[in-house]
Amino acid sequence: MVQRVLFVCLGNICRSPAAEGVFLKLIQSKGLEDKYFVDSAGTGGWHVGRQPDPRIVDASSRRGISLSSRARQIQLRDFYEFDWILTMDNDNLEIVNSMICKLDKPQKAIVRPVLSYARKYNLSEVPDPYYGSDSGFEYVLDILQDACQGLLEEIN
Repeated sequence: MVQRVLFVCLGNICRSPAAEGVFLKLIQSKGLEDKYFVDSAGTGGWHVGRQPDPRIVDASSRRGISLSSRARQIQLRDFYEFDWILTMDNDNLEIVNSMICKLDKPQKAIVRPVLSYARKYNLSEVPDPYYGSDSGFEYVLDILQDACQGLLEEIN
């Protein structure tokens, strides 16, 4: 059975596409591509259709991680279609959880902060690197590598 994983941040151009790319690289390195479907979304819709921020694309590329998705906004159907919805920060978690009351049947997805799977980093939120320096994008990738590795160990 294919596990369906959705990573969620604010605009879906930095953190969540990076998490998607990191997780995809991890499952590819273990030969598990046929066991997972991975996607990302944002709680906001202002970047819909855009490619990831060039700074996260560059930082990811240096690590051999490809980011090819286009931004989209999380939809109610995602709660039925995905097994896991993993948020990047407390605001996104609150928004995602607030959507649950709009569902007309029980959800399939387990909603959790992605950092609940981190082993090395003891943080409650993945910082948003959008307004910071290039080093912030590298830091986010380090954090996501840790969290995604823990996630894969937990659900595989």
